[in-house]
Amino acid sequence: MSAPTPKKMDVTIHVNGEARTASIEPRTLLVHFLRDELELTGTHVGCDTSQCGACTVHLDGNAVKSCTVFAVQAQGRQVTTIEGIGKVGDLHAIQTGFWEEHGLQCGFCTPGMIMSSHELLKHTPNPTEHEIRHALEGNFCRCTGYHNIVRAVQHAANAMSGTQAPAAADD
Repeated sequence: MSAPTPKKMDVTIHVNGEARTASIEPRTLLVHFLRDELELTGTHVGCDTSQCGACTVHLDGNAVKSCTVFAVQAQGRQVTTIEGIGKVGDLHAIQTGFWEEHGLQCGFCTPGMIMSSHELLKHTPNPTEHEIRHALEGNFCRCTGYHNIVRAVQHAANAMSGTQAPAAADD
């Protein structure tokens, strides 16, 4: 005897400004909806336990870990992924900051870091180093320390506020 096939339901979510509909199982996590149904693979699945932050997206403008949200909970709501922040040739200031300050190594955590940084800079346009480190506590980088990531966020804050980026610190 085989297990019963779970019922599917239609869900429509506004992703990166576009209404997207799919028929999914109710237990489908938002991160899997984005990656598997919409093929938006910039959002990563890291730990699957909401520890690492690689799956961070914006839901109605607030950073959330998409591995903790069922896709059906996002029905009719606005989701922004890393693909909706900037584009090749037209990067967002935060993406440019990560590029300029070498804020990534393997890049696996970078989309989540950028989405969390975006949330920080929305509420705190000129954050201190402590505020940046505090805001990124839920995002893990397993390659290196956070020095260049902090500098990337500072670079973005300066660019977004129109001030000059600080001189690079000696390491």
